[in-house]
Amino acid sequence: MAALRTGFAALGLWLLVRPWRGEPVPRARLGWLAAYGLTMGLMNLTVYWAIARIPLGLAVAIEIAGPLLLVLSLSRRKTDFLWLALAVAGLSLLVPWPGAAERLDPLGLAFAVAAGTCWAGYIVLGKRVSGLGGARSVAIGVVFACLVTLPFGIGHAGSALLDPQVLAWGAGVALLSSMVPYVLEMKALAHLSAKTFGLITSSAPAVAALAGFVVLGERLTGTQWLAVALMIGASAGCALTARSPVPPAPDAPLL
Repeated sequence: MAALRTGFAALGLWLLVRPWRGEPVPRARLGWLAAYGLTMGLMNLTVYWAIARIPLGLAVAIEIAGPLLLVLSLSRRKTDFLWLALAVAGLSLLVPWPGAAERLDPLGLAFAVAAGTCWAGYIVLGKRVSGLGGARSVAIGVVFACLVTLPFGIGHAGSALLDPQVLAWGAGVALLSSMVPYVLEMKALAHLSAKTFGLITSSAPAVAALAGFVVLGERLTGTQWLAVALMIGASAGCALTARSPVPPAPDAPLL
């Protein structure tokens, strides 16, 4: 699914953005674009590997910790220690401590942490390539992302990727989770304040948990809901006090 999602997203964005137009990409910036796209591809793979092993809401809550901790590390406000404490407390509730009654798959947790780390790297590298324009950078970057996802997709599914029904599902996922959200986010940012947008973004773990419950039948325990609430509180608090909210990732799930 990660391979189909990035593949269709790359095709759609190239047709819409036409990144080959305009000034040629400087060779020095091409390397940053490659790193940006490869990080995007790895983020897609790791988050799908995570949600295959742990509930969707928890995977997104852990993933959002990556950019949240990045923003907090760059801040110098004393109040941010409170948001950091909330984030650490939320994450600690999900760690499969020895003897814990509620143990999550350690590998799933590791993949979610990796996805969050990739999201933070995506933000840092995104700033490096932003001079080309946001849409053009994403359109080129997602092609590099395919260099990561397609080999895994082909190795895992082989010719099944070409099944018409599978292709239709992949195109739908790419449309609803990559192309349409990216356009809507750009529209929203033009009309909403950074704080309002950040507050809306901070609700992602709760939305993911509800989607997991309604669509996938996933049920979180009380402790896990508390962990999600703490992560939402940390993200919302960061959005209210920081100069800029936790930045969204155009290819991140449910954002």
